[in-house]
Amino acid sequence: MPELMIRTENLTKRFPCSMAGSERGCAPLDARTAGGEALRWFTAVDHVTFDVPAGEIVALLGPNGAGKTTTVRMLASILKPSEGWARLVGFDTVRDARRVRHAVGLLTEFPGLYLRMRADEYLAFFGELQGLSAGRIRHRTEALMERFGLAEARHQRLAEYSKGMRQKLALMRAMLHDPEVLLLDEPTSAMDPHSAKQVRDAILDLRHERRTILVCTHNLTEAESLADRIAIIRRGQIVALDTPTRLKARLLGPPLLKVQLAHSLDGCLPALADLVQVETWGDTWFRYRTPSPETTNPALLARLAGMNARVLTLSEVPRSLEDVYLRIVESEDEHGR
Repeated sequence: MPELMIRTENLTKRFPCSMAGSERGCAPLDARTAGGEALRWFTAVDHVTFDVPAGEIVALLGPNGAGKTTTVRMLASILKPSEGWARLVGFDTVRDARRVRHAVGLLTEFPGLYLRMRADEYLAFFGELQGLSAGRIRHRTEALMERFGLAEARHQRLAEYSKGMRQKLALMRAMLHDPEVLLLDEPTSAMDPHSAKQVRDAILDLRHERRTILVCTHNLTEAESLADRIAIIRRGQIVALDTPTRLKARLLGPPLLKVQLAHSLDGCLPALADLVQVETWGDTWFRYRTPSPETTNPALLARLAGMNARVLTLSEVPRSLEDVYLRIVESEDEHGR
């Protein structure tokens, strides 16, 4: 099994479009015209390069129309790239399309479900398409039905399923052949909190089994709880790719720390001015930043102890992935104007 399960190099997808104006991503194709207008290319994905090793979860975030779904479709060998290449489990997505489709489990944002079929019939149909034996299909169906709480509904027609149940069944279809790579587009959309947790738990279990997972989601809290790394795509380009912790440090600056005392500050802040730059404070607390907490924090606590100040807590103020995402997107909007 190759260590790098997903690899892309300058992955690009352009679609022909006819526009009188110069919209984002559109450039002249050639001298031909369509209806009197210049025929142009729309660049949906623009020279994307990234790698994902075995056992890693990467969350792909971005606004609507940023290129997430087009990227996933190229990785799944549904669309051919206009430029560059992608390999999954060592197979080229163009030359080895059949092998890629067998090695990958794909959950699209709007999965096509055959509503007249019963759930077990539906999974059996797709299991046969993947070349699974009848015994293997039966075993995997029972295990997945039990894992996602649908065992009692396995003989119901899909038309009788709720939106959440249909989404879980679509995910089960993607997992049925036990693929090495999962490409999941909004896996918990339309799910109640309990069902969404079942899906998140299943995704984390798969990581422990060294499965590689790319998740497209608008749920930033979910992305932060699941992903080892976050990739943010904007206008068809990857504008950030790193761990949540490093993205926060790079884009939001040094961590914000809070000291909570057991009593009033009693004018102690001026005596700390040479150690830290206090940003905000209240009656019994203050917040500050430091680029070197490993040396500043002990010195600060020692100074406070020398002043007979009783410290209850010194803790980092939580910063969310939403702060990072908005900083990047707003910055890209400003640069794009």
